[in-house]
Amino acid sequence: MVLVCFVIDLRSLPPQLLRDVKQSLLELANFYAISSESESLRDKIGLCYVFRNRISSSDELKIAYSPSPRGNFDLRDFHHAVNHLPTDSFLPEIDDPGDLKLSNILSDQVLYSWGVDKDIVRKVIVLSSCFPQYVDSHLQKSLMDAADKCVSVEFLLFEQKSGHLTDTLQNVSNFLRSISDLDNCSLQTYLPNVRVLHGLVKQWIEDLKDDMEKPLQARFLFKTNLVGSMNQISCNLYVSVNKIVDGFSPCQTCRCHGMLLEDGIRNKIHGYSCPVTGHGLETCNVIESSVKVGEKTLLFLPSFQSSMKFQRIASIDFHVIERINLGSLSEGSIMGDSYFVIPSACHEVEAASDDIDQLELNAQVFQGLCSALHSLDQGLVCSSNCNIETMREVAFHCYYILQPSDNGPMLLRRLAGSEEVSRVPDLNRCILSSITKEIRDSIQASLSKVNTS
Repeated sequence: MVLVCFVIDLRSLPPQLLRDVKQSLLELANFYAISSESESLRDKIGLCYVFRNRISSSDELKIAYSPSPRGNFDLRDFHHAVNHLPTDSFLPEIDDPGDLKLSNILSDQVLYSWGVDKDIVRKVIVLSSCFPQYVDSHLQKSLMDAADKCVSVEFLLFEQKSGHLTDTLQNVSNFLRSISDLDNCSLQTYLPNVRVLHGLVKQWIEDLKDDMEKPLQARFLFKTNLVGSMNQISCNLYVSVNKIVDGFSPCQTCRCHGMLLEDGIRNKIHGYSCPVTGHGLETCNVIESSVKVGEKTLLFLPSFQSSMKFQRIASIDFHVIERINLGSLSEGSIMGDSYFVIPSACHEVEAASDDIDQLELNAQVFQGLCSALHSLDQGLVCSSNCNIETMREVAFHCYYILQPSDNGPMLLRRLAGSEEVSRVPDLNRCILSSITKEIRDSIQASLSKVNTS
């Protein structure tokens, strides 16, 4: 189990960067919430922030969201924590933030009290645009103790333009030297833009999902021995694609508990009431921009248009994006059913006196395209706003591969999006430096005895 604690230095993040970071954390939480079909989702995200108290002029640490040791992830509470991060804590003149309060976080009162599993792996991710010039002895000891407990600490530095850039770079250089002897610490520098943060979200969701799916153990048995007396190989099976549920539907929830307000007709007449307490709800306490995903998951998306309707459709438009060499296509990125594609009277062919000529031309163009792609050993990547399996419009693009054949129908198959492709674990086990000639010859001899179709 991987538990990730985010530490945000509000003193160093300009308002626009803070807004982007908050949006990225909300995106991460949403991806995590729809990443499992299980009724429960482990609470594996913590959120802290450091700010300067304007009254006492002291730097303080606040815990915005702490994971429950035995509880499930609460998406509504996490959204609430992120949305209520202070927005007035930026100090433009800061170039050395001093105490990052990491010693407070790397303690039995905070991080080490989160999670009770013996095999838990903890990771702390610090987001800031500047770091202290030196690591004091107290923090050094805390980081060394964290290494003994297998806790990794990642420092993410977002570059900023400032009048004292030279001082900031010198501080970062000194800070990097201070942590260079600690194997559990790393420092990465990033540009402060949305695309970079989106890439980081993908990394973080992989960390959270890494231990969610346990592999299925399997054996492949042969009638003849492969090597010596060995007639089987043992393997672990991993899902290559985690399909994102696309059953999005707008709904209303109460702000107090984040519960679905299902009886919409009665509520409109008698007023809204909380499903948990039964108390009446004012309009301001009803979240209109909630989204129901599938049958059980609720997301809170401020930018979601509640008027969006995803209708069932009778025909689909596929937009050709690019060609792809079929030899480079990973079968692991293909998902769902396959569909035979043959020429027909499509909706572009209008009824007219030369109807037969149009149908014949359509068929010839189809066969010409199929033959040309087959000779190139290429396919066409297409996009559509429809999920062909449900025949409904969806909130995001679906991608497909159109594969040719030799004088026959083509084949349409759905491609997984980048967020749906699973990371292959322990890939190094598959990449051996060399296989002995004896093993290779023995396997080839065994395969020659397997019937071919």
